[in-house]
Amino acid sequence: MTRFAIVGLGYWGPNLVRNLHELPDAELVTVCDLRPEALESIQRRYPAVGTTQDFQDVVGDDSIDAVVISTPVSTHHRLAAAALSAGKHVFVEKPLAASSAEALDLVEIADRNNVVLMPGHTFLYSPPVMLIRDLIRSGELGEIYFISTSRVNLGLHQPDVSVAWDLGPHDFSILRYWLGETPCHASALARGCVIPNTPDVAFINLEFPSGTVAHVELSWLAPSKLRRTTVVGSQKMVVYDDTSSEPVRIFDSGAVLPNPETFGEYKLTYRTGDIVSPRVDAAEPLFRELEDFQNAIKTGSTPRSSAHLGVEVVRMIEAVDSSLDSAGSRVSIGASAPHAAAA
Repeated sequence: MTRFAIVGLGYWGPNLVRNLHELPDAELVTVCDLRPEALESIQRRYPAVGTTQDFQDVVGDDSIDAVVISTPVSTHHRLAAAALSAGKHVFVEKPLAASSAEALDLVEIADRNNVVLMPGHTFLYSPPVMLIRDLIRSGELGEIYFISTSRVNLGLHQPDVSVAWDLGPHDFSILRYWLGETPCHASALARGCVIPNTPDVAFINLEFPSGTVAHVELSWLAPSKLRRTTVVGSQKMVVYDDTSSEPVRIFDSGAVLPNPETFGEYKLTYRTGDIVSPRVDAAEPLFRELEDFQNAIKTGSTPRSSAHLGVEVVRMIEAVDSSLDSAGSRVSIGASAPHAAAA
C-alpha cells in the first residue's frame, strides 16, 4: 500500500480525495487544510480519513509515503520542498512552482532525496489528447504547420496569478507532449479587464524549433466555455473539442502546390476528403494521472507528466510574462530541460 496525504481542499482537492480513495493499493491517510469546514466536509464522506490543520503533522508522519499538494501557486515551493526534504514523494498541482528557479530547486531536492516529484498536468492523461499525440507521432497528419487553441470561460478569477499562470499550463503541457519539443520563442498580448494588473485575457504566440507555430487564447472573461484546439498538418487536420460528444475529428483536407507546368505558374489545389470521428476510450484523466504517480513511486519510472516537463512549462509562462513586460515583444524561452520519453 502507498499511504497518501492531501494538502489543500479547495476547488480541486475533493476530486483528488475521491480518486485517491478509489486507487488500488493506495490509502488516503490524512487531509490537511486551514479551514475546519473543509476538513469536516471530507470527514463526513470519508470517516476513516484523518484531518489536520497543521502541515507539519503531514511532514512529520513517517507512515505517509506521498504528499499531494493542491494549494495556491505561491505556496507550492515551500510546501513541496518541506515534504521532499522529509523523504516523501510529492505530487504538485500545476504549475509546479511560481518560477523556474523554484521549480529547478524542487527537482534538485527530489533528486538528492531519491523521491518522485510530479507536476499535475492532468490533460496529458486525457484519452483525446493521447490519441492526437499518437496521430502526430505516427506521421498521419504529416508536417505540423500550426496549432490554434482556445481555452476560455466565465471565471474562475484567481487571486494570486494571471490567466496565463492559471490556464496556460494546460495548453503548454499539451503542446509539449504532442510535439516533443519546447518552443524557442514566445510573444503575448494581455489585459486585466476586471482586476487591474492581473491579466484575465491573453493571446499568446509560440514558435517551435521544428517550424511549427501555435496560437493560444486564454480567458476568464468569455460568455461561454470553450475548449477547442485545431491542429493543421500537411496531410490531415484535427479538431479537438473537449466539450463535445465527438472530442476528436480528423479531416482529410489540405492544400497542394503541384509542380508548375510552365515557368512562373503556381496554382494551388485543395483537397477536401472524409471527416472521421474515431472512438475515444472513456477514462478519468485524474485517476490515470494519480495511477502514474503511484507507479513511479513503486517502480522508479519517470511519469508522463515529469518534473522536467513541469520546469519547461514554467519557463514558457515566464517567457509570456517577459513578453508582456516588454510590450509584447518576441522573447527567447530558456534552454530546454532533458525530455523523458512519454508513454
